Amino acid sequence: MIEGQDRRLLAHLQKDGRRSNQDLADDVGMSSSACWRRVRALEESGVITGYAALVDRERAGFLTSAILHVSLDRHDATFVTQFVARVKRRPEVLECFATTGDADYHLRVVVADMAAYNRFLDEFMFKIPGIRHVRTNVILKEIKCDVALPF
Repeated sequence: MIEGQDRRLLAHLQKDGRRSNQDLADDVGMSSSACWRRVRALEESGVITGYAALVDRERAGFLTSAILHVSLDRHDATFVTQFVARVKRRPEVLECFATTGDADYHLRVVVADMAAYNRFLDEFMFKIPGIRHVRTNVILKEIKCDVALPF
C-alpha cells in the first residue's frame, strides 16, 4: 500500500509528469535528493510504470469512440490467448477488459470516423474465429475520462 509522501508524490506526478524534481520536492515538502530517491524507488518497484503525454483524442483526429461488448463461442486457453494477442496488437483498441456478465470482453476503441470503425469491424473483429457476438455502444460524449488514480 502506498502511503504518506509517496502518495503525494504520485498525485503530483499524475498531474504533471514533466515537472522538475526541485518543484516536485518543494510541493511535497522534501529535499530534492530525498524526492529523487523516492521517485526512483517507485519506478524500480514498478509502481510508476512509465511517463506519457496525454493527447486530446478529437484534436488528434480520432472523432469516433466506441465500447464493444464481445462474446466468445469458445473459452479454451488457446483461443483466448490468440484473441487477447490479436486485440493487444490493434492500435485502435485503447483498453480491453475481461469481464463478468453478458459479454466476455469490453473494448474501448477510437477511430477517425464511422467509415474507419466499419473497416475495423469488417477487417479485424469479424475475421477473428470464435467470436459469437459483437455489440457496439458509440460514445456520444465523454463525461469523465481520468487516467489518474485517486491519491
